[in-house]
Amino acid sequence: MNENLLNISSSPHIRSRLTTRSVMTEVALALMPATLFGIYHFGLHAFLVIAVAVAVAVITELLFDLIAKRGNTIKDGSAVVTGLLLALSLSPSVPLYIPLLGSIFAILFVKCLFGGLGKNFMNPAVTARCFLLISFGSAMTNYSIDGVSGATPLAALKAGETIHVSSLYLGNTSGVIGCSALALLAGGLFLWAVGGITLEIPAACIGSFTLFMALFGGQGFDPVFLTAHICGGGVLMGAFFMATDPVTSPVTGRGQVIYGAGMGILAGLFRVFGSSADSFSYAIILSNILVPFIDKLPIRKPLGYRDGEYKEKKFPVSAIKLAVITLAAGLGLSSVFMLTKDKIAQQELAAATASYKEVCPDASTFISDEKLDAAVEKLGDDVYDEAYGRTFLNKVMVGMSDDSIAGYVISVTTKDGYEGNITLSVGLLPDGTVNAISFTELNETAGMGMLCGESAFRDQFCGVKTDAFLLNKSGESTQANAIDTVSGASTSSGAIVNAVNTALDFYATNIE
Repeated sequence: MNENLLNISSSPHIRSRLTTRSVMTEVALALMPATLFGIYHFGLHAFLVIAVAVAVAVITELLFDLIAKRGNTIKDGSAVVTGLLLALSLSPSVPLYIPLLGSIFAILFVKCLFGGLGKNFMNPAVTARCFLLISFGSAMTNYSIDGVSGATPLAALKAGETIHVSSLYLGNTSGVIGCSALALLAGGLFLWAVGGITLEIPAACIGSFTLFMALFGGQGFDPVFLTAHICGGGVLMGAFFMATDPVTSPVTGRGQVIYGAGMGILAGLFRVFGSSADSFSYAIILSNILVPFIDKLPIRKPLGYRDGEYKEKKFPVSAIKLAVITLAAGLGLSSVFMLTKDKIAQQELAAATASYKEVCPDASTFISDEKLDAAVEKLGDDVYDEAYGRTFLNKVMVGMSDDSIAGYVISVTTKDGYEGNITLSVGLLPDGTVNAISFTELNETAGMGMLCGESAFRDQFCGVKTDAFLLNKSGESTQANAIDTVSGASTSSGAIVNAVNTALDFYATNIE
């Protein structure tokens, strides 16, 4: 027998060779299939996202240890696992500052400032992902493969479109780096086989989520529909790797079943009735908050306690209050959204109509054209043409003045803006001359990219008939089709030029 296991001490006397480091090593190994497949499928940038997330997580914890003058805690491997989980839950095309900020937030604010491993009340990786979704929504929801952006399979499914479940299961789709359901399932079963987790939480979570989707998802017990929802949106990663975090999950078996079942119901509720297709992360952190209360529910009356004595033991009132406040806030926000969504839609329609009128002032009415609508619909959610960057055609309207055509209005969105999406309406005269451009979405850097919305930049397009505009970065140009970039905002300027060129190409291909 190993002498190190024989110790004289006060109770409890249970000894185990299990260490935090060994547990974290098993989790990291279980995540390797999803990690390697994500790098293989998405390429070099996915590897860089993973490398930055893991490296920054480790460095952040090391620096905190030095500043706080506490022992070196990075040897336990928890920072590596946090960075890896965060990276696998990110889009492969996110800028590298996203995993950098996410890892700092996860380690510093969610873990270290609460006392380190074992003291945090929410899963650091999941909480960091929610922080990034709230702070950098556009960058976090920009999914692409080989530079081509499009809706994720889950978003397509939510919109009522047909998807290939086999591709979703294998991971041959757009989505987060760790999108392979097969790789995640293999890793989760490995973790269970080596004793790293038990199946109470994953089974209860996936089971309740599946039942909720069958009852309220709108397609009943359709196996293809249910399988697609299980394989997408982070369900398997959340159920096997994030929800089972021993620090933020219940300690008893019955508590874990309650915890997992509640999480699955919350995830189904958010997915069916929420505005975002991917909302499993919010279900996890809300369930984390309820863990202190859940831990008290399934505890049996200790031997020797009388009924009156045991009933007087305190429940975690603070956890109950926090849960009530959270639910009340959620219901309040949902109510506000339901009450205002029709008004918001009306305002968006009015803004679009005003934009049409601004770029095509001679038109008294704007109508749709079946052939042009069909041409736009044929493009689907795909990039219009890689030559113009990540641009998408939204709508084409025909401006009418009495019975004659006064012009065309083409709405284009580019995802290549410095701060996110830029949407503009391009007004064209019947002969293809650009009459004007107007922005319906422009959220670039104040004092730089936002200057693209000023007339000094927009007026350069007006009255020019050309096949395509050129971006001039060297100063004032004498060419009619050359657009002088806004100083310090070449990215925004270039994105707008590409958007206008997309409209001109559509005109030449489908109208002229």
